[in-house]
Amino acid sequence: MKKKIIITGGGTGGHLYPALSVANAIEKIDPNIEIHFVGSPYGLEARMVKKYPLHLIPIGGLLQTSILHRLQVLVRVPVVIFKCFRILFSIKPQFVFGFGGYASGPMTLLAALVGKKTALFESNAHPGITNRILSMFVRNSFVTFDGAKNFFKSENINQIGFPVRSEMKKSPPKKNSAFHVLIFGGSQGAHGINATVAEALQDSSWTNGIEFVHQTGKMDFQTISAKVRVGSPVKVFEYLDPIKDYYDWADVIFCRAGASTIAEMAACGKAAHFIPFPYATDQHQLRNAEKLVASGAAMMCEQKSFTPEYFKNMVLKLKNERHLLSQMEQNIVKFHKADAAEKMAAFVIKALV
Repeated sequence: MKKKIIITGGGTGGHLYPALSVANAIEKIDPNIEIHFVGSPYGLEARMVKKYPLHLIPIGGLLQTSILHRLQVLVRVPVVIFKCFRILFSIKPQFVFGFGGYASGPMTLLAALVGKKTALFESNAHPGITNRILSMFVRNSFVTFDGAKNFFKSENINQIGFPVRSEMKKSPPKKNSAFHVLIFGGSQGAHGINATVAEALQDSSWTNGIEFVHQTGKMDFQTISAKVRVGSPVKVFEYLDPIKDYYDWADVIFCRAGASTIAEMAACGKAAHFIPFPYATDQHQLRNAEKLVASGAAMMCEQKSFTPEYFKNMVLKLKNERHLLSQMEQNIVKFHKADAAEKMAAFVIKALV
């Protein structure tokens, strides 16, 4: 019988990128294993998963959404259950791996209930309600942060790290004389960060010896670009690709505190100042950032306190006190566990025997 697995999850990069990293690692170890993805048409996976067969189920989020949207999601529950069963019985996988996100909950739960071998991956310091419930049904769980173990009920819980993309390696030593500041809010951008940074950079009198790269995302790109004056030290981009080049370029990075972003900062050894997304489920971005700040591995400011004046003062502080950057660079690499994707892949392949 051909070995088959289902990897399910997505919605955001924090769920999808580690799933893709593990899928790629499985394929490298054993290219004969058939890998299927199950996700939502409303998630990032709908346009990002091209290498593997993708099965979509009509499910969206329930938190931080309108009442109408929640009702639509709940009405579709019977259809979601039917489609999950149909996928399971048509593919007949030997293993189902849930990575969080809209589709991960029902797919992983139903797989466990019908006796399939299953596992969970939790990227955040404070797991969401879906994975906390799933851990009661799934035998094996993998976590990034040690504290996340306390929320899970699985029989086997392994702290194995975050599977980052293969190109995310330690950045080379900086050679530039100018101070480089990178600002981004994920692939979609972050309006709260964008607006604050744009306002701070309207006055360039304080930016001598500093260069900025600002990724805005699609929604804010035209608005923010229009505010950039001739001779300004900031370059504005809708999207940065490959972003690793800009990680290497930067002395400090101002960004959100999603699990995938933190994992990439750790893998590359970059000094980061986090502005957690204030509406993240269970405040998980804030909890992620707090873990690093407590270890001297990063700085953090909540969105409500991230003002133009704060941004200006913090950039100047870090420019003039480079030892703070060095301390963060040395401490954040301790949060990176090499070969996490390969270790998860090896676990899955062993379970298929």
